Amino acid sequence: MSSPNNLYQNELRDYGKYRLRAGVDEAGRGPLAGPLVVAAVILADEIDLVNDSKKLTARLRNRLFEEIMQQARAVRIKVISAQVIDKLNVLQATLYGMNEALSALPILPDICLIDGNRLPHECPYPATSVIQGDGRYASIAAASIVAKVVRDRIMEIVHHRYPLYNFASNKGYATQAHRDAIIRHGICPYHRRSYKPVSQIYLDFSDISR
Repeated sequence: MSSPNNLYQNELRDYGKYRLRAGVDEAGRGPLAGPLVVAAVILADEIDLVNDSKKLTARLRNRLFEEIMQQARAVRIKVISAQVIDKLNVLQATLYGMNEALSALPILPDICLIDGNRLPHECPYPATSVIQGDGRYASIAAASIVAKVVRDRIMEIVHHRYPLYNFASNKGYATQAHRDAIIRHGICPYHRRSYKPVSQIYLDFSDISR
C-alpha cells in the first residue's frame, strides 16, 4: 500500500499521459441500511494527505472533503437508495451508480480509474479497473473520501428521523446493537430488505408480531 504522499506521483507515473483522470469509488456496499454513494472526481492538482478514506480519521476526511470540493476540476455524486439496491442487487447498483456519476461529469475525462475489478456497463469514457485503487491513486482516493463523507452525513440525517437504530454511530452497518434494534422495532424504509440479516430478522419479527 502506498503512503498518502505517493498517491499523486503513482498516478502521474502510471497514467500521466492522460491529462484528465477521473477517479471513481463508492461507499456503503456492506451496510444493512442506508444508501450506496458513488463519487467521480477529477483532480486539478495534488491535495496533501489524500488517501483511502478507510485509513483516515473522520476529522481528516471531512477536512479533505472540503478541499476536494473546492479544488477539484469536477466532482459528481450519485446516491442510490436502499430500494434500488434491493431491486438491482448491490453489485449492479454500484455499476449503475458509477455510470451515472461519470455521465454527469461536466468535463470529459481522458481516462477513468475505477476502484475494484469491474467496470460499469456502457461506461461513457475509456476506463480501467484498479483493485484497491483507493490506496494506489490520488483520484480514486479522493472519490473514496467524497463518497464516504457524503454517505456518513446522509446517515446522520437519517438518524434524526429514525433514532431507534442509532445510525449516527453505526452508519447502517451490522453492529449487534443495530441488529437488536431491528429485532425490537422492526425495519424502517432505509433498511435493505434483500440483505439476508435484515430479511431474516424481519421475517422473524413478522412471525412474532402476528
